[in-house]
Amino acid sequence: MSKLYRHGASQEESKVDLTPMLDVVFIMLIFFVVTASFVKETGYQLTRPEDNQTPPTDAPKNIIFTINANNEVYLDQRRIDARSVRANVERMSAANPEASIIIQANPKAKNRVITLVSDQSREAGVTSISLLISDNS
Repeated sequence: MSKLYRHGASQEESKVDLTPMLDVVFIMLIFFVVTASFVKETGYQLTRPEDNQTPPTDAPKNIIFTINANNEVYLDQRRIDARSVRANVERMSAANPEASIIIQANPKAKNRVITLVSDQSREAGVTSISLLISDNS
């Protein structure tokens, strides 16, 4: 006859001892708490400039040409002939050599008028020319 073995009663139960692991965890916890309290964060003190809404006084004043839907050219709210752009640019750039040209044109303005103003501005010696297309002109 064969012997029958009962597993539960005759064999010892195996247990894992968690005490050393808990000791290590507590030691690590104490280490991190102690070192974290001595860490000093460094930073930079920044002084922000005051909010000044006025533009700088030494900024160059731009020369603004407005071309409306009827192909009329305006400089400083006065109507000028498109052929006199060069003379006006030469006069204004002599007073302010760093000035740029801004051409504000209506979308219905003809390209030849815009090109005429741009070409005459270049002939006057100003190479910084910007084009703004808007319905407000």
